[in-house]
Amino acid sequence: MDTTLQQDIRSTSRMEWQPLKEAGVDTSGIFVKILRVDGSGRPPSFLLRFDPGAAYPYHNHPAGEELFVLEGSCILEGSVLEQGDYLYTPPGFKHSVKTETGCVLLFLVPEEVEIIS
Repeated sequence: MDTTLQQDIRSTSRMEWQPLKEAGVDTSGIFVKILRVDGSGRPPSFLLRFDPGAAYPYHNHPAGEELFVLEGSCILEGSVLEQGDYLYTPPGFKHSVKTETGCVLLFLVPEEVEIIS
C-alpha cells in the first residue's frame, strides 16, 4: 500500500470536534474537523458541526465555496438545505449560515472568507 496515500487519509470518525475559533467572530456552538491544510497553513477543506440554534455571520466568499449537508439542515439566505443537498456559491457570493436543528456540513473554501459587519 502507498504510504504517501495513507498520510493523506483523514479518518473523521476518529477525529475530535474542536471549537471553531475566529478572532472577532461569534462562533459559539460551531465545531470543526480540518481535513486538509494548504501551503499557507489555511484549511480549504473542513467539516463544521453546528449545534441547534448556532449561526455563522454574514460573509463574502471571494473565490466561491462548495457545501454539502451530511446531517441535519441549515438555512442560507432563506433557503433550507437538508441532508444530501449540495450548494455551489460563486465568487463574491454573500450569505450567513444558521440552523434550527443542528447540522454537519462539508465545506470546500478555496480562499478565506470576509466577514461583513
